[in-house]
Amino acid sequence: MQNQQTRQLTNGAMMAAIFTVLLAITVYVPVLNLAALLLLSLPVAWYSARFGWKASAFFAAVCLLLAFIAGGLLALPLALVHVPLGLAIGLSIHYKKSKLYMFMGSGLVFLLSAMLQYLALIFLFGINILEEMMNETRRSAEWSAALMEDFGTQTEEYKETLNALMTTFEILLPALLVLTVFFMVWVLLAIQLPILKRLGTEVPKFPPFRDMKLPKSILWYYLIVLLASMLTDLQPGTMAYMVFLNASVLLQFLLFLQGISFYHFYIRQEGWPQWVTVLVTVLALPLQSFTSIVGIIDLGFDIRGWVKRAHEFKGK
Repeated sequence: MQNQQTRQLTNGAMMAAIFTVLLAITVYVPVLNLAALLLLSLPVAWYSARFGWKASAFFAAVCLLLAFIAGGLLALPLALVHVPLGLAIGLSIHYKKSKLYMFMGSGLVFLLSAMLQYLALIFLFGINILEEMMNETRRSAEWSAALMEDFGTQTEEYKETLNALMTTFEILLPALLVLTVFFMVWVLLAIQLPILKRLGTEVPKFPPFRDMKLPKSILWYYLIVLLASMLTDLQPGTMAYMVFLNASVLLQFLLFLQGISFYHFYIRQEGWPQWVTVLVTVLALPLQSFTSIVGIIDLGFDIRGWVKRAHEFKGK
């Protein structure tokens, strides 16, 4: 028992020091800050993977305190995102959760941390980062339109197209943020899990992408959103319109991934070379609608079973 506590304290002090150094590099060193940012949650993940939630909760509190001491208010927002993220990764490993569970949990923790900080900036300081970003984008667009007028170019059509694009972007911003957050978490896991494995931590693995199978409930959600958009008069600019449009984009993206997964599965069954997989994946991007339909069919019907049985019959 005494050895366990000593090990926790020793490893905790070492990991807290590494976390503080990485945080200081992220805040103060321009060239190396990106690399340090990608590894910032790693010490927390390593410690929580070893010692569970009780020791990790105290360790996380120490890291947040050190972040405030080392970088002040400038570093605290980074720590409030990456410390919970490291806990989500490490505790998923400690309690033997699947990699999909880790990915979804880490993404939700990252998203929740970012949203809480966003709301805190609005209510405490009156700063709306997204609104400022959109205003700056509109000012840049207006400046480019004014420049085109100076050169005698017709700008009415350009302004209408630009306004339509900006409106669509504002409506789809929640879905884009969710996709961005989960992509960032995927990148962080792709970098940190191999390092954790090299450090002696047993990490879970994703099954091959070709074996990905989303829950069939995704089809029901998509059907509900589709029917609601067809049977109700959703007016642009309303909250209902924004919710259903964002839900539709997220569900279509998931079905698109399911379609690409089926392509990979079929190519593997046929025994075709790897370059075919790359080519088909690239071609799936402009054929997004067709690929989403393939994903719907793959979820709704057991076509993978048909393909397997056909190849087994052919092998006989």
